[in-house]
Amino acid sequence: MARGVFKVTMSKQEVVAAALPLQEHWLPLSNLDLLLPPVDVGIFFCYKNKQSMSFGSMVGVLKKAMAQALVTFYAFAGEVVPNSVGEPEILCNNRGVDFAEAFADVELKELNLYDPDESIEGKLVPNKKHGVLAVQATELKCGGIVVACTFDHRIADAYSTNMFLVSWAEMAQSKSLTIQPTFRRSLLNPRRPGHIDPSLNNMYVPVTALPPPSKGSTTDDHDHLISRIYYVTSEQLENLQDLATSNGCKRTKLESFCAFLWKMVAKSETSNDRAQKLCKMGIVVDGRTRLSEGHYQNDHPTLMATYFGNVLSIPFGGEKVEDLTEKPLNWVAEEVHNFLECAVTKEHFLGLIDWVEAHRPVPGLAKIYGSGSDEGPAFVVSSGQRFPASKMDFGWGSPVFGSYHFPWGGNAGYVMPMPSPVGNGDWIVYMHMLKGQVELIEKEAADVLKPLTFDYLS
Repeated sequence: MARGVFKVTMSKQEVVAAALPLQEHWLPLSNLDLLLPPVDVGIFFCYKNKQSMSFGSMVGVLKKAMAQALVTFYAFAGEVVPNSVGEPEILCNNRGVDFAEAFADVELKELNLYDPDESIEGKLVPNKKHGVLAVQATELKCGGIVVACTFDHRIADAYSTNMFLVSWAEMAQSKSLTIQPTFRRSLLNPRRPGHIDPSLNNMYVPVTALPPPSKGSTTDDHDHLISRIYYVTSEQLENLQDLATSNGCKRTKLESFCAFLWKMVAKSETSNDRAQKLCKMGIVVDGRTRLSEGHYQNDHPTLMATYFGNVLSIPFGGEKVEDLTEKPLNWVAEEVHNFLECAVTKEHFLGLIDWVEAHRPVPGLAKIYGSGSDEGPAFVVSSGQRFPASKMDFGWGSPVFGSYHFPWGGNAGYVMPMPSPVGNGDWIVYMHMLKGQVELIEKEAADVLKPLTFDYLS
């Protein structure tokens, strides 16, 4: 059988509801949830064969633990329904989570993780048809197992989903939950009167003001988005950090890596009017610590630290392709630092809540999400450094690998760096970018971004 070509057979589908009955109620989305388009995010974890347990008993553990975790994380057991003005709300009715069981005719070590379009998409990560969350457990030929889920991004950001995943694993091992989520929407209430900084109108746009999608259906092979997974060694990250530092201003690893990618993506722009083109990069910022001045007060987690929902903003910068290509990495890193600076404040997030309030019920959208193509390349980097792969032990050990899978549907590319499961300071990088951009990055940055292989993981 050719590498990567394998068949997945569904064996069973059922709905897992919360173990305790809940009073049916409506949970409104916060203003920050309302900024998200209806997109689904996938996550998957790969486990080696543990001889002591059959696939059936593993699935039993997963389902029982999920029914317990859904009691606390009840939003994941509901469904999204439009209210009278057409805005989405969660009907917390315990409809439950669609849970599929499958068998894949492939061994774990044969999975082509570098190319998730081939190995993961539509095979190991479920397509969510109903509700807020869908789960698939797939048995592999070697006895290994892949546990994957897909969730509605309007209901949860990565931080919230991580809380749920860790709680699910804790329930499987009969541990007490380390986090009790809070669904208190009043934490993100708009101010009266609101105060909106003009910079927010550069970052966000009401969907009614978006230009219609361009009809230029091109047959150019470089013009479609593909997904890839790489690893970056800790030495390379430190090297980029050294190159990104200037005048004693040490940049973070994320700023340095983003600056490097920004240069690469700019370099991939080869059109004739290249000199007129801007290359845009956005970075996802989590507002929890900004809104609560930290995660702990008097040794207790703040309410924002346990808040379930979306608390994200996507500031972005746009620079001339030529500047990004020709200027040194430390110049680019400073541009990254500058556009991030305005969004890592409490005032930015309070203003963003007020901005949404001023436009409701017309939904808003991060401008960078619809960018890309005609005006120049665009992409967004999210930080998955809190990705809890090492904590995803359901009783048969931690996964050998875990990653997000997020072909998100925007025109802009999407990149998610996560800690490597090898635990040596390396990063795993999930990329969803235009084919031409990926090809240039693989050619020019082969020493930095290396294709993920099973050899690396073992």
